[in-house]
Amino acid sequence: MSEIKKVIVDGKEFAVELEVDGDVWKATVEGETFEIVIPNSGPNPKQRRSSGGKSKKSGKVSANIPGKVVTVEVSVGDIVTEGQVVMILEAMKMQNEIQAPISGTVTEIHCAEGQSIEANIPLLIITSPDEDK
Repeated sequence: MSEIKKVIVDGKEFAVELEVDGDVWKATVEGETFEIVIPNSGPNPKQRRSSGGKSKKSGKVSANIPGKVVTVEVSVGDIVTEGQVVMILEAMKMQNEIQAPISGTVTEIHCAEGQSIEANIPLLIITSPDEDK
């Protein structure tokens, strides 16, 4: 399968038809075909994220985009489990269920129903039982 790309070389624009076959690319420019070999051009292996051990999840709940708090499903002192819906936010005319990132106790709530919120500010804090020790 080939695709056509526009390229600019030394200020001049060309329509180039590109086709790949393993390590060989065929580039056709104004009726003339060139072969380009890129050694070891196979797909890049996916990089694995290594944290050097178990990473500790944060109990801070925030939204990654601005929105409006529709409902807060928990209160300070409530015990929640990881994945439990703790609030519903409306952003870009969509209602999004926000889940608890960890299991623990809700220790702080920094928003109220109907409140407009900014992105990346703490909305509520969950403290895991491990942090209490």
